[in-house]
Amino acid sequence: MRQGVAAILAGFVLCAPCWGSPKWLPLTGAQAEMALSDRGLIYEGATQHFYPSGRTLYTSGHETWGTWRIEGDAYCSQWPPAAGWACYKIERNADSTALKFIGDSGAETIGRYAD
Repeated sequence: MRQGVAAILAGFVLCAPCWGSPKWLPLTGAQAEMALSDRGLIYEGATQHFYPSGRTLYTSGHETWGTWRIEGDAYCSQWPPAAGWACYKIERNADSTALKFIGDSGAETIGRYAD
């Protein structure tokens, strides 16, 4: 009896990490473009819309306009007055309700679809 209970508890302990966080799937460039184009995301305290034209509107108390594009399998953005582009890997959660942007430093930002 004790062995049966111990086996069940061990199964719960080993599987606990899979319950704690959703599975994230990396997106190809084409998938990232489809996931972003003409879509809106909600972040903590902000929103962002990605227009098919390549413009993007970020709102967090005030509006900021930037430009976005896909390079290879990465999402890249530029925010004036800066001239350079910052690129991020993109992953989508298993139920396709959120995107994760991962910078070169490993920093992550998660946005949930507004629609």
